[in-house]
Amino acid sequence: MAVVISFANQKGGVGKTTTAINIGTSLAAIKKRVLLIDLDPQGNAGTGLGFVRANHQQSVYGVIMGIANISDNVLTTAVPNLHLLPSSLALAGAEVDLLDMDNREYRLRDALNSVSEFYDYILIDCPPALGYLTLNALNASDYVVIPLQCEFFALEGIRQLTTSVGEVKKKWNPKLEILGVLLTMYDKRYGQTRDVEDDVRRVFGDKVFKTVVPRNVRVSEAPSHGKPALFYDFKSSGAQAYLRVATEIVNRLEQGGQQ
Repeated sequence: MAVVISFANQKGGVGKTTTAINIGTSLAAIKKRVLLIDLDPQGNAGTGLGFVRANHQQSVYGVIMGIANISDNVLTTAVPNLHLLPSSLALAGAEVDLLDMDNREYRLRDALNSVSEFYDYILIDCPPALGYLTLNALNASDYVVIPLQCEFFALEGIRQLTTSVGEVKKKWNPKLEILGVLLTMYDKRYGQTRDVEDDVRRVFGDKVFKTVVPRNVRVSEAPSHGKPALFYDFKSSGAQAYLRVATEIVNRLEQGGQQ
């Protein structure tokens, strides 16, 4: 059975999608079977893997709505061992559509039951909001990874998210745990970056990954070419950082989610 990991942060622009893509690619590179689910209506995970959304009818939307089979909507990517369940524009209306549906908090979890045995990891790129889509992701997950940009309001935002994760764990998904907090867009030249890192590590301790992902132009360029950073420039500092993060994730899971 697959280990299911959500990448979540209610704040946009923190590197969440970039992290999901490159962690998925890194895991696939070590021969793990990976399914990446693009649960964000913006569809950037698909774009970052080279898919033009208008050219594909496959979507996670129909899967969540119960009108489509998940196996019929999974795409093969250019990355060996990495599959994608893409987003669609219709997903923007899912929050409203789910309001009147039975079992609305568990639609994704139930759909994944039919494919979980075929993957080692299922990664979910959540939208930057704490609505029903993110709730579905968290209820389907074993763990959460929280990408965090090193900026002034970061700590306040992460406290809100960890509170929400705690509520989900208490009310709906008792197995849910925070696997780690990942510092992204890290630029050691700025004192604020170091201050934020110190604050986050003081509050969350070993939950913060040892590896930080540097602000790196090659990582920023990669999505416009439809490639993960590891395919676009394997030797770049950003690509190498994501490989190290993937190693930390595997190690933590081998130790039961703890560092």
